[in-house]
Amino acid sequence: MKIEELREFFKRDEFAAYCDIKIVDISPGYAKTEMLITENHLNGVKTVHGGTLFTLADFAFAVAANSHGNVTVAINVSITFMKAVNKGKITAEARELSSNPKLATYTVDISDEEGDLVAVFQGLAYRKKDTLQSLMDK
Repeated sequence: MKIEELREFFKRDEFAAYCDIKIVDISPGYAKTEMLITENHLNGVKTVHGGTLFTLADFAFAVAANSHGNVTVAINVSITFMKAVNKGKITAEARELSSNPKLATYTVDISDEEGDLVAVFQGLAYRKKDTLQSLMDK
């Protein structure tokens, strides 16, 4: 599947669109996403809600994991929060660490505009036999 086809496929992710997450870059086993923090992303202490950070990282993970063209789903993930942020743009970079026909592992670094590490997300993905193209054809 070509990069532009992947971009088109991920327009189907309505939650990412609702959160205003943008895909910056995609290559096999890699994805970079970003979002601009708004008041809607803040928790009660006026820092970015952990769920917001998780969502940004999870979307980058999904794009990277599915970049090979097969339907790939998360089977285990975790996130560690490193620094609180409350404004600006945050970026998530997902990198494939290992891969075989069924399982793949990824790490996602979330950074603020200064390049400081905000959170680290780790994910284990399961590759299905179905292709993304088969889903697009439906």
